[in-house]
Amino acid sequence: MSQPDKTNTQPPRPAPGGAQPGASFHFDANLPLDERFDVVVAGGGPAGVAAAAAAAREGAKTLLVEASGCLGGMGTAALVPSWAPFGDGQKIIYRGLAERIFRQCRAAMPHIAADRLDWVPIDPEYLKRVYDALVQEHGVEVLFHTRLASVWRGRRGDMDGGVIMLTGKSGLSAVKAGVYIDCTGDADLAAWAGAPTGTGDGPEIKPMPATLCFMLCNVDTGAYERGPALGVNNPGSPIHAIVDSGLYPLIDDTHIIGNILAPGVVGFNAGHLYEVDGTDPATVSRGMAAGRAKAAQFRDALARFHPEAFGRAFLVETAPLMGIRDSRRVTGDYMLTADDYMKRRTFPDEIARNCYYLDVHPASPRESRGIKAFEKFQQGTFCYGPGESHGIPYRCLTPRGLRNVLVAGRCISADRAVQSSVRVMPACLATGEAAGAAAAIAADRHGGDVRAVDVAGLRARLRGHGAWLPET
Repeated sequence: MSQPDKTNTQPPRPAPGGAQPGASFHFDANLPLDERFDVVVAGGGPAGVAAAAAAAREGAKTLLVEASGCLGGMGTAALVPSWAPFGDGQKIIYRGLAERIFRQCRAAMPHIAADRLDWVPIDPEYLKRVYDALVQEHGVEVLFHTRLASVWRGRRGDMDGGVIMLTGKSGLSAVKAGVYIDCTGDADLAAWAGAPTGTGDGPEIKPMPATLCFMLCNVDTGAYERGPALGVNNPGSPIHAIVDSGLYPLIDDTHIIGNILAPGVVGFNAGHLYEVDGTDPATVSRGMAAGRAKAAQFRDALARFHPEAFGRAFLVETAPLMGIRDSRRVTGDYMLTADDYMKRRTFPDEIARNCYYLDVHPASPRESRGIKAFEKFQQGTFCYGPGESHGIPYRCLTPRGLRNVLVAGRCISADRAVQSSVRVMPACLATGEAAGAAAAIAADRHGGDVRAVDVAGLRARLRGHGAWLPET
């Protein structure tokens, strides 16, 4: 490969969107350019871990870049306390790497039945080690505490020949790869590279609220199990009395899920943080502070209204990472829709299956109390029956206008309604594994062109590693 252009010894100041199409990448001699990798994955959540492991498994030299100090995203740093269902009521849907990770985690929870597939609690420390071991097994190079800072598009205006800029404690650096996989959750790489994206489904639609998860310890878990279920669908849940009392003004809706993680420890996915935009650091920063205050009120409220279980409870941790449900999504070669979900549609190029229900969280406390969205979902309005699922096409992973970029996880090409279903961790693991395998094939055989990948061959590779992809 030709040497980088060093004619300009002072690097231009890169904006998040990167250089204009056709601009050269200029840098000074002190800014390193790393060209060792076939595949670079931005974001080390479940999609990113699976993508990196799958790419390396196929023989690609792979770099995984993660902004925090651990892999796993929502299930680790964000303290989401349980897996969404892995089964369709009859069998496991999310197989391959997803099933392997799930079975390892379930086996580490001795209080959980060995055949349970739905809402299995997560030990976040154990899951961190599971993810570490997986990427180490396949030889993935990982950079923690390293953030995607910018992209520099190639001469054709996309990432073909483009470079990504990273920032960490050593300063700025640049990496050039054959294929990039965006697993940032917020579609940062794809958006900055020029791919069309959307937030909500129009300017009048707000993103779903965020949640800052937390853990309470010194809980009497026996009393918790014997007492009223906390979920909003249980008329006896103390959450109704808590909200109606007005004593805890930060608890302004009835969203609450609690899972026993260990003796005396309950993890909570509770409360909503409205007007938080995952792509806007100012709103996320305000949300982090508000979430910590809300978690403290939950501890106090539960101690008052459910004293048998929570009277001596202690707020041991709030998540260091915000739980973002909805932000930017790419516009891909195909956009998955609610109609696809409702019709249980299959696709000739599907690379994963999904069976999680449509789970659109209301955008305001008024909506939450008024439309009773969660009750509707739990009663089956938007739930599949046993054995039902839909496909996720490969075309949802290919952003329009980008030749050598794939996306996986919650920012794939989907409308708002169905994104609420495919955003959960099992589906992210499945789309991540598919993206990683496809990226390795594209880098090795097609000069990085992700659309040149033989999808039938890709599906066969995924099946060979255990994926459940029925004939279409």
